[in-house]
Amino acid sequence: MLYRDMPWRADTRPYFVLVSELMLQQTQVDRVIPKFTAFIDRFPDLLSLAGAPLSDVIIQWSGLGYNRRAKYLHAAARKIIAEFGGVIPSTQVELIGLPGVGPSTAAAVLAYGFNQPVAFVETNIRTVYFHHFFEDATRVSDKALLDVVRATVDAEYPRQWYWALMDYGSFLKRSGASRIDKSAHYKKQSPLQGSLREVRGQILRVLVSGDMIESDLQTELNADDRFATALQGLIRDGIVNNSSGHLHLTK
Repeated sequence: MLYRDMPWRADTRPYFVLVSELMLQQTQVDRVIPKFTAFIDRFPDLLSLAGAPLSDVIIQWSGLGYNRRAKYLHAAARKIIAEFGGVIPSTQVELIGLPGVGPSTAAAVLAYGFNQPVAFVETNIRTVYFHHFFEDATRVSDKALLDVVRATVDAEYPRQWYWALMDYGSFLKRSGASRIDKSAHYKKQSPLQGSLREVRGQILRVLVSGDMIESDLQTELNADDRFATALQGLIRDGIVNNSSGHLHLTK
């Protein structure tokens, strides 16, 4: 088992951690690292991110999927500038108030960005604790898991502790020891191919290159019956605008 080098570990400023945590939601580390590096090159701090149009953020995010995360991150940056003087808050309650930040993401920001000994769970952490503390269990709630995490977290070096847990969990999964289905909250992710997510991604990849008439976009994508639902979802999410049939990323 080896320590995994990541740019948000080399530089643990809370902004880097916040960006990485939203990127890592439902996306693997190897895919995130190059996108994170490019994103930080374009938006090196909260002010540059908050001041950019959403369309620029979507363009930089393109390829990671689940593009609502980009919108949430952009909105979170603007809220931090407007309500916290440009300083990422360091309490669980305030972090959860940011768009796209739930309890686990907030706790991860506190642990990695502020070195606070908070308790949280995610896939790799579940893998480690299931392997060592719940070997014979079949349906483990996150509440039960969090009780054990709280009892074992390293209060002096929480950041390094969680890095080690994450790397160990990754090692266990590669070794075939992962039993994430032990979780009472486990839901298998649906395949991308044939899904609505697939069409949403296709639409955004085309619009990243420029505006397009809706009928031309349908032709470009050889659209099927998922197209209308996918497009309306992107419009409803505020990621795409439809101006009299002309589609473009939200500016």
